[in-house]
Amino acid sequence: MTYAHGEIEKKWQEKWESAQTFKTDLDQKRPKYYALDMFPYPSGVGLHVGHIASYTPTDVVARYKRSQGFNVLHPMGYDAFGLPAEQYAIQTGIHPEETTKNAIENFRRQLKAYGISFDWSREVSTCDPSFYRWTQFIFLKLFERGLAYQKEVPVNWCPQLRTVLANEEVVDGKSERGGHPVVRLPMKQWMLKITEYAERLLNDLDKVDWPERTKEGQRNWIGKSEGANVDFLVELSDSSKNQIQQRSNHKKLTVFTTRPDTLFGVSFIVLAPEHPLVAQITTSQQKSVVESYCHQVSHRSEVERKSSTEKTGVFTGAYAHHPLLSEEEPQAKIPIWIADYVLMDYGTGAIMAVPGHDQRDFDFAKKFSLPVFRVVESEQPLPFEGEGVMVHSRFLNGLEKNAAIERMKVELEKLHCGERKVTYKLRDWLFSRQRYWGEPIPIIHNQEGSVPVPMEELPVLLPQVADYEPTEKGEPPLARVPEFVNYKSKENDRVGQRETDTMPGSAGSSWYFLRYTDPKNSFLPFAFENQKYWMPVDLYIGGAEHTVGHLLYSRFWQKVLFDIGLVSHDEPFLKLAHQGSVLGPDGQRMSKSRGNVVNADEVRLSYGADAIRLYICFLGPHDKDKPWADSGIEGVKRFLDRIWRLAFDEQQQVVCDESPLPFAVKKLLNKTIKKVSEDIEALHFNTAISAMMIYVNEIYKLGCRSRLAILPLLQILMPFAPHLTEEMWFLLGQQGFISLAPWPQVDPTMVLDDEVTLAVQVNGKTRGTLQISPGAEEAQAVSLAKKIPTVQNAIGENQISKVIYKPSLILNLILSKETKK
Repeated sequence: MTYAHGEIEKKWQEKWESAQTFKTDLDQKRPKYYALDMFPYPSGVGLHVGHIASYTPTDVVARYKRSQGFNVLHPMGYDAFGLPAEQYAIQTGIHPEETTKNAIENFRRQLKAYGISFDWSREVSTCDPSFYRWTQFIFLKLFERGLAYQKEVPVNWCPQLRTVLANEEVVDGKSERGGHPVVRLPMKQWMLKITEYAERLLNDLDKVDWPERTKEGQRNWIGKSEGANVDFLVELSDSSKNQIQQRSNHKKLTVFTTRPDTLFGVSFIVLAPEHPLVAQITTSQQKSVVESYCHQVSHRSEVERKSSTEKTGVFTGAYAHHPLLSEEEPQAKIPIWIADYVLMDYGTGAIMAVPGHDQRDFDFAKKFSLPVFRVVESEQPLPFEGEGVMVHSRFLNGLEKNAAIERMKVELEKLHCGERKVTYKLRDWLFSRQRYWGEPIPIIHNQEGSVPVPMEELPVLLPQVADYEPTEKGEPPLARVPEFVNYKSKENDRVGQRETDTMPGSAGSSWYFLRYTDPKNSFLPFAFENQKYWMPVDLYIGGAEHTVGHLLYSRFWQKVLFDIGLVSHDEPFLKLAHQGSVLGPDGQRMSKSRGNVVNADEVRLSYGADAIRLYICFLGPHDKDKPWADSGIEGVKRFLDRIWRLAFDEQQQVVCDESPLPFAVKKLLNKTIKKVSEDIEALHFNTAISAMMIYVNEIYKLGCRSRLAILPLLQILMPFAPHLTEEMWFLLGQQGFISLAPWPQVDPTMVLDDEVTLAVQVNGKTRGTLQISPGAEEAQAVSLAKKIPTVQNAIGENQISKVIYKPSLILNLILSKETKK
């Protein structure tokens, strides 16, 4: 006999919606719990079971916390701006707003069909003007504080998509979406000065409960390095006098190094091909080869340049002068090269190469026959990258690494040819997109420069366009709309031109969690009181692939808003967890592009939402990848059917009774409640379900059909299977929703074991074990231990001088030092 999952699910979903069961409001008398999923991009193809696997665990925790008396905020929304809808619009002519709206309606229907306990009254969409009005508001706050600016920078330009892509949107030199070739070009872009917050972003990772691999990922991305800037004077080889030029900013080459102690080992300098000095210092003889090389490098992505093992580069013809050596010394004249492995965006875009103690520099030196010097003592051949005493380094000779670094910093500062410096790999956030489907940037360009759109004129709405594609030159689609571009002030009739770039998809996702706290506010992005009550997010679940994108950007915006005084906390997500991927039948991560997805609607209709929810949680540890198999769902469905049959016969007549619980069942029930509670807290959903399966098997064996055994089981099963448990709760005559019923309490006296296994040691060595009650007295434990043959042999005729006894843990018998032979 099986329960009618289709009818039951529809019935309770309608009841929950009618009663607004999961709607939440501020309640200062109750503790809050904010459970949040990373909101989805509303794809037109709808949800597959991989998506459901992302949202079910958070819902289990939200339902559990709600039953524990917490005021739970569990919202849902849509990261609705982005390239896919725009690309579809280019192909079909259908406006992105229309396709996005239809996709959202389908997502909402599917999520409701799985009984996810979202507060739908708080639903947001980043493409809704009532939402992106406040995204524009926050941008202007960044602009006011000097954290948003325009700059010509090398960007990842995709000719096929005709847009600029962020580094994380480029994979192996191609666009993440579509796999189109990407080239590096200089373009004027809006940037956000996230680098101003690098140190705080780094240090405040200690405040949050995140997976260590995610913290480490952000630490590495921020990439703090302590060292020194060293100033080299450039000798222009084409100079008629062929002499060192006078010190000035445009003829001084500054290099950042974390190892200033190796300065006497420098044999060449390498500039990034994009370095502004390249054009100034390249000799006429080398000009053509340098320009050709720079052109080649422009077609390589940053990722390719970082990962390439082949060393390439060309000599500029120019030389720098060593700051600590006189002109006559052999090592004083240092050749300057350009190479693709040096990036303009890290340090100063230039490195001092010490091939004797750096493998990368050594490989380059060997390929181009450049000299190699030893400055760190070692018997090992070069390159030696370990630590040792400095040699061939004048005033540093004999010093260890750290002492040598400090001494060199002092010397550089004394001679005014360098200074201590802390740098970060982190670059400012490229915030411009030359595309249509994104938030318009609320800036006017006029005679005064770039000025903000008045706050009262927000939102700056996206206009209708005839062509969604950027121009061949990369101008955004909005540039083709004169009525949008041409601006006239309502206050003073001043004219200007609107900014035509739009914001990236990561703009709205950098603060949406704050809007959930007050989604209907038309005067502010959120009331201070609301965010103070709900924030920070207590549990945030989403993919680890967002480590150096969304998760970092959100922390940055939160800190800026904290500094402004708009929020009360400087970290948005207190606890973070990553769900493992669901693997398709081919063993690969489920993805539309791979064609291996399992449709969420089809599998739900076959087995029921509760069976799918339970199966997802039972597949394995929450953070591990999980292979999908329909045969596994059948086993979970049979488990739910068994629970149904505990209470009802084939005619749905109640068969359970009012009998008191046998002691064994009562004890197991309390242990099961305790286990399920602890496992949900720890996100160990699979073992929580295993505990419930053991309990059900046991009460079947004992023939127990007592309501006292079944009702608590339904309560702890509810977070996983809400529809079935609501129906059984109702049919068994209980009042209200089980979704809101208090979590069953554990009787602490019922979770103690009758007996425990106690290790028995003699002089610290384990000689045996015994079974004993947890609270047994020491005398009883010693008496039982003496009856164990292996313990008797260890004691022999010796006297016991001391007893160390820790109930339920260990018994250690210490023998006297004088032993009898």
